[in-house]
Amino acid sequence: MQIDFSKGDGLVPAIIQDSDTGKVLMLGYMNEAAFKKTQEEQKVTFYSRSKQRLWTKGETSGNFLKVRDIKVDCDKDTILIKAIPEGPVCHTGADTCFGEENTGKADFIHYLTRVIKDRKRKTGDSSYTASLFEKGINKIAQKVGEEAVETVIEAKDNNDELFKNEVADLIFHLLVLLEAKDIELEDVIDVLRERHQ
Repeated sequence: MQIDFSKGDGLVPAIIQDSDTGKVLMLGYMNEAAFKKTQEEQKVTFYSRSKQRLWTKGETSGNFLKVRDIKVDCDKDTILIKAIPEGPVCHTGADTCFGEENTGKADFIHYLTRVIKDRKRKTGDSSYTASLFEKGINKIAQKVGEEAVETVIEAKDNNDELFKNEVADLIFHLLVLLEAKDIELEDVIDVLRERHQ
């Protein structure tokens, strides 16, 4: 990963984004040492311009930013880090340094959709998802039906954990069915938006 640290006198901006929600959490600066430490420890480390030293986000509060993915922009002078925050990010106690609430984890659905798409395309994949695609559309549709029935049954009981697990199974198999039909989740979202108007 080539980064041009020369443009900003050895520092480049590092945008931190919640990997699950997509919210921008904060902006900091990194030099080469901070970037290397971030990669090695998988916790976001910045170069503090005021303290003139490296500092790992969360070193005093315990609210670390665990690295999930790192990207560099087209000019090689800005870093985007997708991370999992272990608590509030801002020193004020706010979820983000921009005063926004960091709620919702819907971006994970898009990530899961990409994984499902990848499992469909790979040959020789021995995953459960790949095995569903091998069995064909009828088996996938049958699984959606089974999971829907199990979700209804659990909804009538008082065990929220079992209910959440059944809903997760239903959503997963529904995403597999969409991929089997070559229909994008965005297409379904468009239908929902049209109905909402």
